[in-house]
Amino acid sequence: MSKTIHIIAGPTAGGKSALAIKRAQELNGAIINCDSRQIYNELPILSAQPTDKDKEEAPHHLYGTLHPNDTCSAGSWREMATPIITDMLQKNITPIITGGNGLYIKTLIEGISPIPDVSAEIRLAAIQKQKELGNPAFYEALQKRDPETAALYHPMHTARLIHAWEILEATGKPLAQWQAIPKIAPPDDWMFDITLVMPARDVLYDRCNKRFEQMLKQGAAEELESFDKKVKNGEVSKDSVLIKTVGANGLRAWREGRISKEDAINLAQTETRQYAKRQVTWFTNQVKTAPNISNITKI
Repeated sequence: MSKTIHIIAGPTAGGKSALAIKRAQELNGAIINCDSRQIYNELPILSAQPTDKDKEEAPHHLYGTLHPNDTCSAGSWREMATPIITDMLQKNITPIITGGNGLYIKTLIEGISPIPDVSAEIRLAAIQKQKELGNPAFYEALQKRDPETAALYHPMHTARLIHAWEILEATGKPLAQWQAIPKIAPPDDWMFDITLVMPARDVLYDRCNKRFEQMLKQGAAEELESFDKKVKNGEVSKDSVLIKTVGANGLRAWREGRISKEDAINLAQTETRQYAKRQVTWFTNQVKTAPNISNITKI
């Protein structure tokens, strides 16, 4: 007998969280986060984490779980989410995965090559190497060490080149060889019911704008200032992914007196809309039928 996992995905500010809570209440469910920023225990307002009221209305998992210095790949997220899903199914609780990270969702449904995790030290060293050399030279260096993987990427695909380098450093084995190993698939009896929350563009952009204004009222600027102090005193690494949270650049520029509050809001809203647009494109092109997907609904 198959076991259904619900996935509610789509662009930021589209309304996923409200739908997830509603479905959790209807289906005796619990919500599991698949947002790459909300998994951290800093910037809950700026990353739009569920409020205390939201958490009272339905159980939530994997929100505020990691320290900002931790790294969270699609594989490590899958390792955290899988036992939670398994436990829910055993207790007849409906798992409801919600968030905007398409790669996390893709990894859960399709499985993942058994690539070992890379330590923070090796990852930071790879990032520093790329910064020192610049992309053309960094690509050439990778090409000499790992021509098989380098041939798969464009010389300006910075993130992918860094990932290939760090895997080679950590394992001594080319990334392409790891990727050729059969994927670790989800259990055969897991079926995925996918709901894509994709509002019309004008509606989505208006929601993006209004949500950032609401974030400011809730204290997003003060929250970011406190976070940046932790970065300055070394409590949070300057390489933490949270530093680049959408909206942060504008707020910092305003705090430092480089732009007005109005311009900061406009900049943050523009970044949010652009991010939402990229997510819409990804989900439109990447979510397709598969044997373990029982339904795909777009609303």
